[in-house]
Amino acid sequence: MTKVSPEFVDEPQMQIVRSVSTDVSLINNQFPTYRLGPNFEVLQETKEDNKGPPLKEVVEEETNRLTEQHNRLSVRDLASKFDKNLSAAAKLSNEAKIREPPSLEGHVLLKKLRDSLEFLKGRLTGLNKDDIEKAISLVEALAVKLTQNEGELIQEKFEVKKLVNFLKQASEDAKRLVNQERSFACAEIESARSVVQRIGEALDEEERNSPTSAKQEVEGLLEEVQEARRIKLLHQPTKVMDMEHELRALRIQIREKSTVSIKLKKELAMSRRAGQNKSEFYELTGSETLGSILRIQSCSDEAIDISKCSIQWYRLSSECSRREPIVGADKSVYAPEPIDVGRLLEADIFSNGQKVSLTTTAPIDPASGLGSYVETLFRKSNIEFSVVIAQMNGRNYSSRSAHCFHVGKTKLKLGKGWITKARDSYSKSMQLCGFRGGGNSAAKSLFWLPRKGHSFVLVFESEKERNGALMAARKYAMDCNVILAGPDDDALL
Repeated sequence: MTKVSPEFVDEPQMQIVRSVSTDVSLINNQFPTYRLGPNFEVLQETKEDNKGPPLKEVVEEETNRLTEQHNRLSVRDLASKFDKNLSAAAKLSNEAKIREPPSLEGHVLLKKLRDSLEFLKGRLTGLNKDDIEKAISLVEALAVKLTQNEGELIQEKFEVKKLVNFLKQASEDAKRLVNQERSFACAEIESARSVVQRIGEALDEEERNSPTSAKQEVEGLLEEVQEARRIKLLHQPTKVMDMEHELRALRIQIREKSTVSIKLKKELAMSRRAGQNKSEFYELTGSETLGSILRIQSCSDEAIDISKCSIQWYRLSSECSRREPIVGADKSVYAPEPIDVGRLLEADIFSNGQKVSLTTTAPIDPASGLGSYVETLFRKSNIEFSVVIAQMNGRNYSSRSAHCFHVGKTKLKLGKGWITKARDSYSKSMQLCGFRGGGNSAAKSLFWLPRKGHSFVLVFESEKERNGALMAARKYAMDCNVILAGPDDDALL
């Protein structure tokens, strides 16, 4: 008779575990009762055992309960639970080892019984021999059943050992986590304790230094209050108004004194010239500032009428070493333009073969407020002026209607409504300067030559607008690498 045993993966553990039949009652220490059913099938008579659940059910129940409580147990409770389950599993395993009978006793008894039946089979004949054969087959079936039950028991023991190892590992992990958390908590406690100690030391130090620091703070507050009172006294409305009135009066006095000094300088210069040349018959009149008009007038009855004389205006350099002729300025009236600021002007008068030269007493001064006005123009998106066309192509223009003169970043445009008189981009052939043909409106007039053979004389509403248009156009032309000036004025820019 051969013994059949199932194969498992863990062979070393299988060699240690002893085979025990699952049908053997560990408490009663006896085999179960079998009977022969139809078709010679071995049936086991089951009896109710009220002495407790089997080991497999206990293990499954404990495993399910641990799985359900896994998510709501803390680390410390989980570690204690693992220890309890580990001890319970070890206790059950020890009890099973103590109570298990020798696994070979059942096989030995069955082998002896089969040998006895074989011996009887050789001595009996007839129906008794058939009964003996049935008994032998029943014994062999019992041996196979016993082997299967032993295999199942070995499998259950293997699972129990696996669960015990898992519980041991889980218990060790739980203990390690508890120790780690305990170390972290101890470190945090020590850190908090050191922080509290430092804070206490700082508070003690502050308490020791509080008298001196409080005194210093009070002194600083007193100084701030005194400074605030001083500033308040200085900024009282009545005092501010008084100061404004005083400043206004001082500015008026300075302006009056400056005008008086300018007049005195002119008179002094004229007296010097009269002393040098008592035969002078002409003089320059008008303010020597941008936006004014300079006139040549006769100062003697013996002087020839100025309209019968030929005149030429010049610009003198800062060193008065050379002078540049102003092309087209051949009248007795000349209005300075922005290019003349900071330069002396001189006029030559020719009559009966004689030449008389008149020079300004001081360089041309800039107009007050012109710089801020030009900055305001640059901040606008479109720079436009209302003008009247006085001349076009050298002839007087009959219509005195208002036109729009547009100063753009790349071109100049003159038009009225949707009608465009001229529109040209900045170029080297374009000319733009103050009007040099004389007249009472010379300070408001501007000469524009968009291209060769096409020219305009435009009259603005004020001297400020005329000078502002000149400065804005020259600035935009300079951005386009073009020098925008009058005839032969390129060297002066």
